[in-house]
Amino acid sequence: MQKSEQNTPSVFNTETNQDKLSIYGTKLDSRLFVGSAMYPSPQIMKEAIKISGSQVVTLSISRQNPHEQGGHGFWSIIQSLGVHLLPNTAGCHSVKDAVNMAKMSRELFQTDWIKLELVGDDYNLQPDPIDLVKATEILLKDGFKVLPYCTDDLVIARHLVELGCEVLMPWGSPIGTGKGLMNPYALQAIRDRFPETTLIVDSGIGLPSHAIQAMEIGYDAILLNTAIAKANQPVLMANAFRKSIEAGREAYLSGPMAEQQSAQPSTPTIDSPFWHYSE
Repeated sequence: MQKSEQNTPSVFNTETNQDKLSIYGTKLDSRLFVGSAMYPSPQIMKEAIKISGSQVVTLSISRQNPHEQGGHGFWSIIQSLGVHLLPNTAGCHSVKDAVNMAKMSRELFQTDWIKLELVGDDYNLQPDPIDLVKATEILLKDGFKVLPYCTDDLVIARHLVELGCEVLMPWGSPIGTGKGLMNPYALQAIRDRFPETTLIVDSGIGLPSHAIQAMEIGYDAILLNTAIAKANQPVLMANAFRKSIEAGREAYLSGPMAEQQSAQPSTPTIDSPFWHYSE
């Protein structure tokens, strides 16, 4: 989709090639966030995360508590990667449970970042928009840097931004489906409405082409897990996603050509090789 020149990010410096992602003031080079679940083995997880170039890894206290039996080996691998940790509140169905899990995660993982997840319906694991707003307000007041996982609803996005969220994580499609962007129009509307907010597509991404599509319309990053972990060759797929996100970002920054309703000749008229040239 065509982006106007004034909407093209000004943070990109073509001379120094500086185009940083900002998460509550923390600057990152990579725009790919990856999960740490469902890999065939811990070693494959480590290799996939490394080749992806990701600087942020999500994890859940319910599965990856470093103090529980069997958690130490996993924790050692994560620590060896030198990445930022993004704990999540996966599986929570109430504001109370989500807030409590966030507080335990902050203590265990020593970070005030939290990916806030609050299940509203077990049929498609859709985030609960009402309780999500309530929990976000509580956690922001408690000093958390909240990254709320939400649907592509513009009004809910507005409420979250008004509360003070600097980052939103709308879904592309229900988690684990791999269907890509169900509603590009809604995602584009959020991007256009909140040009200063960091937007990350979270869930539903199944192929590198899905990631490219999200990046081309101006999203700042992609978070995914299943698409890499459940691929036949996770390490190879992680590398493919790294490249696709870089390509999508560069395409967005370059300012793509406008779509035309009719065919336009690509071969110039004789003696007029540069149509825009003038003496």
